[in-house]
Amino acid sequence: MRARGVQGCIVTGRMFRAALPFARGLGFDAPLICYQGAAVVDPLKDTALLDVPLPNAAALEVEAYARSRNLHIQLYKNDRYYCEQRNRYSDYYAKLSDSEPIIVPSLREEFRFSDATKACIIAEPEVVDREIDGVRQAMGSRAYVTRSIPWFIEVMDPKVDKGKALELVARTLGIPLEQTMAIGDSWNDVPLLRAAGFGVAMGSSPPELRAVSDAVVADVANDGVAEALERYVLQ
Repeated sequence: MRARGVQGCIVTGRMFRAALPFARGLGFDAPLICYQGAAVVDPLKDTALLDVPLPNAAALEVEAYARSRNLHIQLYKNDRYYCEQRNRYSDYYAKLSDSEPIIVPSLREEFRFSDATKACIIAEPEVVDREIDGVRQAMGSRAYVTRSIPWFIEVMDPKVDKGKALELVARTLGIPLEQTMAIGDSWNDVPLLRAAGFGVAMGSSPPELRAVSDAVVADVANDGVAEALERYVLQ
């Protein structure tokens, strides 16, 4: 793909520092879309092209909701994440992201005067199933609430949108949006596939993503991304 001059862009809920090694390994030098679209970062200059944090008051509302339900929550700023204790949820995230949390006595004090790039509640999938609508109802129009993997409830500013972030990257690269293809596998990828010129859902995708896709390929274990590139880019 790269040999033919096709640009590649990673679009993820991960932090920039967690996504950057993958971009480098793939030889991608396009801006990275991180935090579900809350940040777009140029990996060559290490500069932000877009930064849309969750306002301080909203971040503390999410923290209060999690605390009232005895749920593990992490708040993010300056490309680091903060929580109040090490536990199996923070360890799970640390292993997944290959980055360590900053443990603080109080998230409310740490973020009293700081916006948060995002908030992430981590719990067993059945707990997330039960709680995600409660988070949405509690936050209303003050936040965008989505789910990237079954264990996460991710909360960002309501203006955050993977699709709008893709538009920015395409414009930066001088590529018409209709000439982009996006590949996704989860609920948080719905805005991305809607915005792209051609949207591809992985075989493990939930029905909500398949419904907005132009094609469905195999899952990760069966090289669905390679299938999408071979069928729709390299032909």
